[in-house]
Amino acid sequence: MTIMTTLQVRQRPSSLTPAALATQVVQALLDEVTLTPKPGLVDLRSRGAHTDLNWALMCHSACVLQPVFAALADAGWHAYQDDDSLRQQIGRIGRHGEALMMAATGGVNTHRGAIWALGLLVTAAAQLSVRGAMLTPAAVAARAAALARLPDRGAPPETGNKGELACRQYQVDGARGQAMAGFPHVIDIGLPCLRASRARGDTETTARLNALLAIIAQLDDTCVLSRGGKATLLDMQAGAAQVLAAGGAASKEGSAALLALEAQMLERGVSPGGAADLLAATLFLDSLDNTDGAQHGTA
Repeated sequence: MTIMTTLQVRQRPSSLTPAALATQVVQALLDEVTLTPKPGLVDLRSRGAHTDLNWALMCHSACVLQPVFAALADAGWHAYQDDDSLRQQIGRIGRHGEALMMAATGGVNTHRGAIWALGLLVTAAAQLSVRGAMLTPAAVAARAAALARLPDRGAPPETGNKGELACRQYQVDGARGQAMAGFPHVIDIGLPCLRASRARGDTETTARLNALLAIIAQLDDTCVLSRGGKATLLDMQAGAAQVLAAGGAASKEGSAALLALEAQMLERGVSPGGAADLLAATLFLDSLDNTDGAQHGTA
């Protein structure tokens, strides 16, 4: 991926068409991976706890997926009333997107969770947009949840993916449960923290880091469970909460706590990939809300 490609994606869409919605999804993915410093995750400095990922590969994957998100949005745009048919259609598109991702990355899972979460959200946003509804985060998440609760009859009964195995072993809901519940860690945790941090004068980078930490502190992240088990998850959650309690990522004490959390996660070889996907979802809904408000002449 060239720098020019990144700059082109960063342009603000002029209208909420399926193509524009897909651009906002890809931008959210690029913003998430570029956010630095993140504990255990790929960022501009390093691979984090990963050996098969890096910033350039993540950016390439996000851009490759743009037509997939556009197809998902287009499906929502033209769905009208039949949610079951739409669910089957976006299931097929999502599986095609996974295959496209794997082909583009040489078999590395860069964005499987993001295809699921952001695919549902962009489909829902398109459905609401074509109906002339306000694209509030809560409304988009609720519409996405309604789709997530419908069965995908084309999906295999079991995938063998690490997240699925962790859900079964540790009895947690995982990405599927998060979507079916209306993305509570985005609506009730990530977005409020992001906006509260901005309101108190933090930089955008700090606000996004604080939102990520707030999600990490409360999410039963299957990426962490699959690599490190329950004890590691609890330690990571406590470490993230400690950063926030110390004043957030930008304060002197918070910054030190963040470095300590990162060292701990690197030592244990764990990465909160589920939280990263939900941060991208947070950034997408935040940008969507702002764009929608501007187009409707609201603050």
